[in-house]
Amino acid sequence: MVSVTSESIGKPEGAAGTLASSVYDMMRQDILKGDLPPGEKLRVEYLRDRYGVGASPIREALNRLSVDGVVMRVDQKGFRVATVSVAELDELIKTRCWLEETAIRESIAAGDDAWEERLVLAFHRLSKAPRSAEQITYAINPDWEVLHRAFHLALIGACGSRWLISYCEQLNDLADRYRQLAVRVTYPRRNELDEHKAIMDAAVNRDSDRAVEVLMDHYRRTAAIIRDSVDQIS
Repeated sequence: MVSVTSESIGKPEGAAGTLASSVYDMMRQDILKGDLPPGEKLRVEYLRDRYGVGASPIREALNRLSVDGVVMRVDQKGFRVATVSVAELDELIKTRCWLEETAIRESIAAGDDAWEERLVLAFHRLSKAPRSAEQITYAINPDWEVLHRAFHLALIGACGSRWLISYCEQLNDLADRYRQLAVRVTYPRRNELDEHKAIMDAAVNRDSDRAVEVLMDHYRRTAAIIRDSVDQIS
């Protein structure tokens, strides 16, 4: 059982909202990591035991996750973890490329020296983190995952639209779910650090066309690896 240790438990003001947010965060991570696999029925009773909370915060978290797209509400049947498919993956990658092409072009055009420094620092930190948590066999490294997300968000951080950034964040998380699921059956097949460096170099050099080219290629290569393993994980 994953217990929620919130100081708000038992407090009259704000306790329910804080507790629901904690459950939402934990359940969302469990789904993105694949600990709650695609298609699994999310029974309230089971989730109450898993997270050590009551039914109300569980239901609120499930409703929020259904809005995010990682949980499906099935009429008269409750909730399930959203399924995965090649068709959805292709649509997701296509939409992500559409939005992030606009975001990175705007970010490069508007980004100042501070944005450039944040981007370089994000890449530097990512480059120092081991891709795998194990030396011999591949295992997800949570630190690398956090830094990888930070790098991609730094790229578009100066685009000037919080809405665009929010949409890109959501698509990033949905794409990460596929990548996390796939990595359980497929070891990464290329040098991702070189790809990230090429993206950073193009952005720092203010070469929008090149930045878009290498970023889109980066996403499509990832999608190709995932596509080969979707049948094994769906």
